[in-house]
Amino acid sequence: MNNPLPGVLAVFDHVAVAGPSIRSLLPLYADTLGGRFRYGGVNSTVGFRAVTLGYPDGSKIELLEALPGSGFLDSFLARSGGLGGLHHVTFFVPDLAAAVASVEALGLPVFGVTLDDPYWSEAFVHPASNQGVLLQLTTPGPHLAEAHSGRTLEEVLAATEMLLG
Repeated sequence: MNNPLPGVLAVFDHVAVAGPSIRSLLPLYADTLGGRFRYGGVNSTVGFRAVTLGYPDGSKIELLEALPGSGFLDSFLARSGGLGGLHHVTFFVPDLAAAVASVEALGLPVFGVTLDDPYWSEAFVHPASNQGVLLQLTTPGPHLAEAHSGRTLEEVLAATEMLLG
């Protein structure tokens, strides 16, 4: 099988599901399927809250909800009739700039490129050019784990602003 990102060692990290509220997603993904809170946060500038649940095999799912000012999640939820659904698939890459160059060399447009965030640098491949799937490529910063330490699920769900990595 061909590597879809030639020269880039992409490692699958998680899928993200968006819904009207994270609390509405927890009965299935946490209670029924056994996901355990790993970390989360709020980005009031972009307008979303995220919670990541982990499973015994090491897999993760990120749950998203829109906050006031969330253009991207509000439009996503509107397209789904307010229900939400699979929002994106995330791969870690060791060199985000190289991954972006590889994707662009394939003729796929990249947007939302952030190369200088100390916690979470990222870029996206639009679903219109990727069989309907929003692809997130990211290089987590070295201090990401510190940004998540000590938080509880309830703190994240109640927060109005909290570093999100």
